[in-house]
Amino acid sequence: MAADQGYFAQFAPPPEGGRRSAVLMLFGPLDGGGEHVVLTERAHTLRSQPGDISFPGGKREPSDASDAHAALRETQEEVGIDPAAIDVVGELPDIYLGPRQLVVTPVLGWWAEPGHLDGIDAREVHRAVQAPLSHLLDPSARFTVTHPSGYRGPGFEVDGLFVWGFTAGLLSAVLDFGGLTVPWDRSVERPLPERYTPGGRRDALTQTATEGRA
Repeated sequence: MAADQGYFAQFAPPPEGGRRSAVLMLFGPLDGGGEHVVLTERAHTLRSQPGDISFPGGKREPSDASDAHAALRETQEEVGIDPAAIDVVGELPDIYLGPRQLVVTPVLGWWAEPGHLDGIDAREVHRAVQAPLSHLLDPSARFTVTHPSGYRGPGFEVDGLFVWGFTAGLLSAVLDFGGLTVPWDRSVERPLPERYTPGGRRDALTQTATEGRA
């Protein structure tokens, strides 16, 4: 509990708030036992965080009745999951992403009868995976992400995805809160891949545009 409370206190929104958005932390059972969580790799052509690993979600629109409604709508738009198939379990405290002035509400959902993630909107999502929690909890898949700027934070690697930043921090806090975390070696460090740095993102976008014209 302490680790979870500390995380949300550290990133509590300022009094003036910010632009509202919501993400869906969608869990469900796996065939053969265990559970998964849905993760997406953002489209590489997006102007904001191209290629980053994230939870489904996005901006709350005036037509959204609640943060949960926004998260469900965005999930359906991005990966094609019918909101009627999802049970909303609850909401976690808001998190403030200062560089983007975003107030993000994490919504917890349970997908009791998961289907295939075959309704992906390629304009927003490069791919989506049902990442087994057993893989995410494996100590060999966990590390501390570092960057010359001084950034340090939790990291995961699952199904070829390098999970870092907001997504990794929130995932780590929820696993801690649920009492699921297996002790892992925090002294193991991995540098942030160049593709996630501003220069690396520009190079990737240029390459994508060139391939598109070929």
